[in-house]
Amino acid sequence: MKTASKIYTGLVMLFLFAPIAILLVFSFNDSKSLSVFSSFSLHWYRELFRDYETLGAVRNTLILAVSAALISTVMGTAAAVGIHKLKSRYMRAAMDTVTNIPMINPDIITGISLMLMFVFVGRLFGAATSLNFATMLIAHITFCLPYVILQVLPKLQQMDRALPEAAMDLGCTPLRAFLKVEVPEILPGIVTGLIMAFTLSLDDFVISYFTAGNGFQTLPIRIYNMTKKTVTPKMYALATIIFFVILFLLLLSNLMDADTAKAVREVRENRKAKKA
Repeated sequence: MKTASKIYTGLVMLFLFAPIAILLVFSFNDSKSLSVFSSFSLHWYRELFRDYETLGAVRNTLILAVSAALISTVMGTAAAVGIHKLKSRYMRAAMDTVTNIPMINPDIITGISLMLMFVFVGRLFGAATSLNFATMLIAHITFCLPYVILQVLPKLQQMDRALPEAAMDLGCTPLRAFLKVEVPEILPGIVTGLIMAFTLSLDDFVISYFTAGNGFQTLPIRIYNMTKKTVTPKMYALATIIFFVILFLLLLSNLMDADTAKAVREVRENRKAKKA
């Protein structure tokens, strides 16, 4: 049984990572072939850095992802604090349900509904163009928010409720107690939420496609437009760079979670030692 489970796990990992491995290898291929590796070369990386239209799409994607991640992290942290302080069990359940809707809802439904809303509001105010960078930013914040809330909320629940109260008893204002006491306690959750929001925004295509204006093109939309003709191997080079950047962010997120778990264990062990 153990051997069968190992074989099954190996096959799953093979199917998941074989395409990525092929892409990584052939990004260093000297020719355009996807079946014959002629020789090792950085030719397609050089071609990538000469393609100013693709680099412009990368710049737009990064601006959008960073803006959406920062705004959604601030809003999501504030929302998580508000949900955590709700006393009514029914209100908290209702807020949890509302938070989960954007994650459960299919991206195409979210994208179409947001597009219709932006067009309606734009025509209501007589705007010449209803879709632009602002509409994409709002759309990205909308689907990033729940992920930030779900990362910060457990950290608030793990935190000792007496800490901010003790800080206020010692003379801190509620805002100062939150910044000096609560934020350091929940910082790993905030950082993890920020990283998740950034990666989700960087990766999104469907919602971006429906809410993008004519003057703003992200990298996923740029690649989709290229598939109508041909995708050159310089896209493999770009995908390789993005893969390693995302891998670094995921490793950082996991290390933050591991440090948090270790700190929680140490606090619990110290409390048990004091009681003993």
